[in-house]
Amino acid sequence: MNPNNQMAAATSKTVDFEIDGKQHGFLALPYSSEQSAWGCIQLPITVIRNGEGPSVAMLAGLFGDEPNGTIALHRLAREIDPANVSGTLLILPCLNPPAAQNYSRRSPLDNKNLNRCFPGDVNGSVSERIAHIISSEIIDRADVVLDIQSGGQSMAYAPSAVVHFLKDRKQQTLNEESMISFGAPNSVRMLELQERGMLDSHVESLNKTMLTILLGGGGGVDSNGLKIANTGCRNTLIQLKVLNEDIQLRATRMLEVEDDSGMISAPCGGMLELFASAGQEVYLGNPIAQIINPMQTGAKPISIVSTKNGIMLAHHFSGLIRQGDCLAILADEVQR
Repeated sequence: MNPNNQMAAATSKTVDFEIDGKQHGFLALPYSSEQSAWGCIQLPITVIRNGEGPSVAMLAGLFGDEPNGTIALHRLAREIDPANVSGTLLILPCLNPPAAQNYSRRSPLDNKNLNRCFPGDVNGSVSERIAHIISSEIIDRADVVLDIQSGGQSMAYAPSAVVHFLKDRKQQTLNEESMISFGAPNSVRMLELQERGMLDSHVESLNKTMLTILLGGGGGVDSNGLKIANTGCRNTLIQLKVLNEDIQLRATRMLEVEDDSGMISAPCGGMLELFASAGQEVYLGNPIAQIINPMQTGAKPISIVSTKNGIMLAHHFSGLIRQGDCLAILADEVQR
């Protein structure tokens, strides 16, 4: 490796993963720019450790326009007392600082989606190097990974805890135990349709427990979502015996997305009028939305009907939709 590549690949940290107590600090990688020739990108991290026990990574901010998880984990990092912890808790509330500062899904530094860059490349672009730091410094240390997302500016989700269908039944069971303990209004088993480079697929490939939390969307902050996240994260830590508190039992509805039959794409562009919201029941053949041509007052709207009886798990958020955009995701309600 030549010296320039060595400099680009270098990382530093201001926390010690091996000592007890609570530490607030950063993981950093060098990044030279017009504004800062010797600058770096800093990923904020809180390490809470108390003796032996499981290691749990709690992540948010994979995309820059999803603030719910970032705010929820900042609160958790402030409030958890190390005396109530058995094991190690790694809290990273902002995985993608360049995108967060730009309030965008992709990084403005390399135009890449961080959630398509895992496990990363130590000599790659900025997003690939961030993915490498997260993989090598956090995921490799963790037994369990919990990642909080939302729909960003383009989608809105019914508040849900999500796991994938996996071939390894033991791993599937462990994932589902964490999903149920979280206690989101919806607990979802889902087929992953785009595995390449994704954080959750990388964690699962290492046979680690993986739980994804989806909270609202539209690019804003939802007070109800923050409450769900705060209680749910604590519940999962209690179930894993990492946090010594009383669990708060909550009812959850079981949903499944087994294939792409519930993925509805817009057949044309226009203004989107929804007839159902995230979390509501929908029925086969009934209209769930219509797309209107805003430039022609006499034009007949294009009706979008439900492809099944089920629950609207997510829908397009913006009033403007383009042909090919994901309009809705429908899930089946199932027995636990």
